Formats: sequence, structure tokens, C-alpha cells
Amino acid sequence: QVQLVESGGGLVQPGGSLRLSCTASLSIFSIFTMGWYRQAPGKQRELVARITSGGSTTYADSVKGRFTISRDNAENTVNLQMNSLRPEDTAVYYCNANRATDWRTYNYWGQGTQVTVTS
Repeated sequence: QVQLVESGGGLVQPGGSLRLSCTASLSIFSIFTMGWYRQAPGKQRELVARITSGGSTTYADSVKGRFTISRDNAENTVNLQMNSLRPEDTAVYYCNANRATDWRTYNYWGQGTQVTVTS
């Protein structure tokens, strides 16, 4: 059973920082694309950032220059450093592991961690 466990969420003031971490119980973590998604109340889940097995990164326009995704394949972890947080960053943040092959797609989600940005 694959598990993704997020940590690091919480309450922060605008302009503050948080670091989210996700540890995955994947036997071949390094070959998965790892991502962070978020879902605010009444909104659809959206991609925040992703990092491929080769280290290429993609960011949502709304977080470019403020958030940084990284991975540590030795520790089976993916991190999201969030700086200059804004109230609109408030959401539940989910860790995702994805790998597509010719015959199937492997897609796993964590349980989510709440990030609240408020003064």
C-alpha cells in the first residue's frame, strides 16, 4: 500500500513562510514525478508545482518566484518551500506521485495538509 504523508502546514501571516514536506512509501521513488496541488474551499484542485524524475520543475504562474519545489530521492521526500505567502494561498495542499507507462498510470495522493494565511 503506497502512502504519501504530508507535514508542515499551519497558520501564517501574510508575507510569511512555510515548508511543506511529503514522504512517500514508494519502492522506486526516484522514477516518479512528484507534485504539490492545492484546493481552496469551493474551488477545484490545482497544480502548484511539480518536479520530474530528472529534476525539471513546473510552477503555477501564481506561485512563480515565491515557491520552490525540491526532492531528495535518498529520503523519498519532496518539499515545497513557500515564501511571501498571501491570503489567496490558503488551501489544503496535497502531495502527488505520478508515473505513466505504456500500460498503466500510477497516481497516488496524500491526505492533505492545511495552509492558512491570515493576519
